[in-house]
Amino acid sequence: MTSAKMADRKAMLDTASWMFNVVTSVGIILVNKALMAKYGFTFATTLTGLHFATTTSLTVVLRRLGYIQASHLPFSELLKFVLFANFSIVGMNVSLMWNSVGFYQIAKLSMIPVSCFLEVALDKVRYSRDTKLSIMVVLLGVAVCTVTDVSVNAKGFIAALVAVWSTALQQYYVHYLQRNYSLGSFNLLGHTAPAQAASLLVLGPFLDYQLTGKRVYAYDYSLTSILFIILSCTIAVGTNLSQFICIGRFTAVSFQVLGHMKTILVLILGFILFGREGLNLHVIMGMIVAVIGMVWYGNASAMPGGKERRSHSTLSNKSPKHGGSSESDDVDDKV
Repeated sequence: MTSAKMADRKAMLDTASWMFNVVTSVGIILVNKALMAKYGFTFATTLTGLHFATTTSLTVVLRRLGYIQASHLPFSELLKFVLFANFSIVGMNVSLMWNSVGFYQIAKLSMIPVSCFLEVALDKVRYSRDTKLSIMVVLLGVAVCTVTDVSVNAKGFIAALVAVWSTALQQYYVHYLQRNYSLGSFNLLGHTAPAQAASLLVLGPFLDYQLTGKRVYAYDYSLTSILFIILSCTIAVGTNLSQFICIGRFTAVSFQVLGHMKTILVLILGFILFGREGLNLHVIMGMIVAVIGMVWYGNASAMPGGKERRSHSTLSNKSPKHGGSSESDDVDDKV
């Protein structure tokens, strides 16, 4: 196969992965919002446990078919990952339940500056002047949206704060595990999905009761609500799978541009489907400023000197280096 054909094939697969992630991510947000707001199924943690139980079933099938090879991940590392990931998932779901769709998505934009901070603090990454300025623009846009979005409340803001930091830590740890243990996307999903499903299904009903004052077992299930739950679980399989695929295929800039597209689509669809939440001029201006900042950040960090890692020693002293893994090399450039 010629290099031109290989490049075309890669572009086609990248586009398919990109569209897969966009459709499933936007779909899961809108379906969950409808399930919680319209049908009163506010048991976000239990629902997430069902998502990962369904995803676990997929990993079992993939392992039987040979798509997931045998690999090793120490229990201590798996435990830390599950803690980060579960706080991320619970925080995101609760944030979605307590906040408007618009504020939920805008809060997610702030994960990029937080991820940058983690890389500076833990990986000794150095950013250029333009990259730093672009991050400040993002923060400005997020601040404008936070102040003017009337759907924001104290408990929703705290949920968003927990969600942002735990998600940034979880994404950093995904990169860490892939790099240090030579785990591919499917391998990591095979390790983490069963552990997350078990922990969330055990703790979910209790946490949901503490958050909502209602018991999931006492919910008045109807045919429509059950169909929505099944739909949510089905889309979640695609969301989880596409996320790990994209982590393995895309650079940081491409993945962030993907995030901008999802943000715009969710905000537009949220306005159409949940119009009672509305969007005022200040929120719209804040969204525009935030997205401009994110695009500027993506371009600036891709330029020579825009982002440079000064030391790898803090990440390589605990395990042997796997220099032959291309996915491991990609992780070093991701934000």
